[in-house]
Amino acid sequence: MKFKSRRQFIKTFGLSALGLTTATSITKLKAINAAYLNNSANYVNNDYKAIVCFFLAGGNDSFNMVVPRGNPEYDEYAVTRSNLALSQNALLPITPINSDGKRYGLNPAMLNIHQLFNTGKVSFINNVGPLIEPTTKSDYRNGRALTPLGLFSHSDQLKNCQTGSPHVRTQFGWGGRMADLLNDMNTNENISMNISLAGTNIFQYGQTLVEFAVDPYRGSPGIEGYQPLSSGFNQKRSEGIDLLLGVEHTDMYKKTYTDLLKKSLDGSIAFRAAMSQISPVTTFFSNNRVSQSFKRITEIIKARDILGFKRQIFFVRMGGFDMHGELLQAHERNLTRVDRALGEFANGLSEIGMFDGVTTFTISDFGRTLTSNGNGSDHAWGGNALVMGGDVKGGDMYGTYPSLALGGNYDIHRGVLIPTTSNDAYFAELALWFGVSPTDLPTLFPNIGNFFDIMSGTPPIGFMNI
Repeated sequence: MKFKSRRQFIKTFGLSALGLTTATSITKLKAINAAYLNNSANYVNNDYKAIVCFFLAGGNDSFNMVVPRGNPEYDEYAVTRSNLALSQNALLPITPINSDGKRYGLNPAMLNIHQLFNTGKVSFINNVGPLIEPTTKSDYRNGRALTPLGLFSHSDQLKNCQTGSPHVRTQFGWGGRMADLLNDMNTNENISMNISLAGTNIFQYGQTLVEFAVDPYRGSPGIEGYQPLSSGFNQKRSEGIDLLLGVEHTDMYKKTYTDLLKKSLDGSIAFRAAMSQISPVTTFFSNNRVSQSFKRITEIIKARDILGFKRQIFFVRMGGFDMHGELLQAHERNLTRVDRALGEFANGLSEIGMFDGVTTFTISDFGRTLTSNGNGSDHAWGGNALVMGGDVKGGDMYGTYPSLALGGNYDIHRGVLIPTTSNDAYFAELALWFGVSPTDLPTLFPNIGNFFDIMSGTPPIGFMNI
């Protein structure tokens, strides 16, 4: 079998092991971050922190997630959204701490998130999206603004939000690059800092690390039938696998393949051993793949000390948000599942005493058009995101919630809104909380200087306690 690239090699075999290349620049940046962490409030007594990237794949219609509730803003919303508008009386009212003088509500499917917002555990980032530089409507229409590559394209925009580099096409995700910088904080050599509950992804792909894939239901089964302590056929099969993996190859590709299999197998064995040492999580989690993904994350965090982790990055994917039709019904079903999963996850983290050490955030390909295409919405640009955690300055909304009237200051056509907050600022604040040095932010987000002074000593947006 021929392999054209390391990425394709790893993806083809679904291997969950460390990468093989180590750049000198990454080594230097690791040393800088170690010095920063040792003298930073971000690293108190070698504490544990995790971030969970919750990818809503397809383009979440997030202006039906956070909705203007008071007049005249609701009237503008209702006219623009026409048959896609939610009932004003059905919205779950929220009162952000720092009010812009307007009233807002949440989609009626978001009962748990409504409660988490009201108890200071959830906040929203308004009209956020990929930008290369601050962009006005005039600059966009006159072609004077640099805009993200492949704007409105699924394949490009899911990369933009996972790489943090909307100006270039790159295979490295900002979660993966962040793990490259901070992985020395962990002692586990066989299981990556990056654990995916959704297989291979761009977000967690770094220069020295790739994701360790875990199945929400089965955990890390490793090689089927590999049971060294068993008897009979499985014993013989395990002995055969050991013999195959013990062969020393001079061919680079054969050696790489064997080394990755060994690393993956060792990681799987260590993972299962750690999971067997923890008591079961008693919090109820719904029996669907999304909720079970968050249950698995809760268990892994509970086993953090056994596994040797001080920093972890998790990835969860939920599809089905590309709603060009039947939006109201389908979106309600999806948000109900999101709401239950996050509510259950908050309860599970509280059970194990780790809610304060974990920050969960949502991303999506893009927002969607405010106007209806008849029964759904189409690809757009800016949208709203959700952040949950003990260090989140909860019960608030950050950034500018735009007018939803057609022809407004940020509407370029059909209710496609130019983001008023950049992904760079959103992601950079999460990275700073996680322990990345401010001087390393341009390594993760090359355009951050267009939106934030890294030497300012203040957070880019202000939604995290840093």
